[in-house]
Amino acid sequence: MSNSVHDRIQSEVSGNEVLLFMKGTPVFPQCGFSAAAVGILSNLGVKFKAIDVLKDPEIRQGIKEFSNWPTIPQLYVKGEFVGGCDILKEMYEADELAPFLAEKGIALENA
Repeated sequence: MSNSVHDRIQSEVSGNEVLLFMKGTPVFPQCGFSAAAVGILSNLGVKFKAIDVLKDPEIRQGIKEFSNWPTIPQLYVKGEFVGGCDILKEMYEADELAPFLAEKGIALENA
């Protein structure tokens, strides 16, 4: 991954409280895992920025190297990598995601 791609990813991760790298957009997800991640965040009422990795192949590959995580979507909260769809789903179903987000100071409109 080039320094410019790493710097772009780092800037987005640092500059957004809740950031989801996904395939597609929240309104039109392009894979079931991205749709599930958006659904979980939306159910909790979390405001987040989404980055469509399908629009930028460098970001699509670079985010995997950046996080050392092989799949997309990827969720970051306050600069910290939380995980992919499977981890989000597990945390949500165990009622651990809302407390985690609240602990980080993230407003939950539906909780």
